[in-house]
Amino acid sequence: MHGNIHHSHEDSVTIPLQGKRILVTRAQAQAHDLEARLQALGAVPLAFPTIHITPPRDGYAALDAALRELTTFNWVVFTSVNGVDHVWQRLAVLGMDVRIFTGLQLAAIGPATAAELAARDLKGVVVPKRFVAEALLEVIPNPAGKRFLLPRAALARDTLRTGLQYAGAQVVEVPAYDTVLPEPSSETLADIEAGVDVLTFTASSTVRNFVAQLGQARARALASRAQVAVIGPITAETARNLGLRVDVVASEYTIGGLVAALVDAYGPR
Repeated sequence: MHGNIHHSHEDSVTIPLQGKRILVTRAQAQAHDLEARLQALGAVPLAFPTIHITPPRDGYAALDAALRELTTFNWVVFTSVNGVDHVWQRLAVLGMDVRIFTGLQLAAIGPATAAELAARDLKGVVVPKRFVAEALLEVIPNPAGKRFLLPRAALARDTLRTGLQYAGAQVVEVPAYDTVLPEPSSETLADIEAGVDVLTFTASSTVRNFVAQLGQARARALASRAQVAVIGPITAETARNLGLRVDVVASEYTIGGLVAALVDAYGPR
């Protein structure tokens, strides 16, 4: 008898999000990590792709030109996993050896981006403690006079570029990929109509795109009936500005941090 009681308690600890319907608003290619973690905790993840990753509109012309001149740079700053992926694809197309990076200093915003570089055997990558552009400016020593390459999304916050320029650096920002708005499928819309307990947002762009895809009235109505969980303060601010109430903000701005915050908020007491 005692064993059964103990077992049921253990179940509630290991599956704290049992039955929660959680909307995952990410680029399709990146949703897997979050969906797998939620499933393992008993949740029902509902995929709602808000971003579709495509080649940049210039067909990689600016990125290729910068990569051919890579040795003229002192630093390369990667702000996303997508940026790393697309740079490596272009290196292969251009027939360039990855060892060209050994003479350069590298920085990455966020642990997933840093892990992507580590997986490619690049050592000594500078990673700020907080995963936002402002924090990176605090940990780069003496940027004045140095040349920085920023391979980024076609539409990205310019905080990093302007911050580096203000510190006296030369900055070349090139589009490594573009993000476009996918059309929600009828299955996705049916999933939403069936009910959602929690909406998750992992970047400001996912909030903006979600509202653009559903329309502001429908997005606000959905958010008012569900809880809203976001990955950090910048995403939270974007959500509030678009009229969505924010219930949970992860204190660590990672997928793991977001999942931990969800368990903390909605798990068993």
